[in-house]
Amino acid sequence: MKIEGVVFLVFTVFCTVVDIVYWFTSQDPTGTVALALCGGLGLLVGGYLLFTARRIGARPQDLLDAEVADGAGELGHFTPGSYYPFFIAASASLVILGVIFGVWLALIGVLMTLMFVVCLLFENFWHPPVPED
Repeated sequence: MKIEGVVFLVFTVFCTVVDIVYWFTSQDPTGTVALALCGGLGLLVGGYLLFTARRIGARPQDLLDAEVADGAGELGHFTPGSYYPFFIAASASLVILGVIFGVWLALIGVLMTLMFVVCLLFENFWHPPVPED
């Protein structure tokens, strides 16, 4: 993951340099903001990948002398299923309906959407997975 993080950080530096040159040559605020957002998103992804690479260590893909069998085994824990995405979509539709029918409905939809997103993010912390025998 370290290589992927460095690639995204190089992309961030490239977008930042191009953004500065673009601003001084064109004075166009739309393109400048678009390039700045591209650089910011590259920084976000690259920082996450470098942080994760430091936390989990080297993967078989990162080793020069790795064999195919080194990548075998458990990859991690993935949630088998969750009902929260359905509730997030339903509450997000309340936000859209609130734009049509009234601000009060949009506020309820925003609060419900935030609540269900938090529930989805912390689902495995509240109910940790039980290892199967």
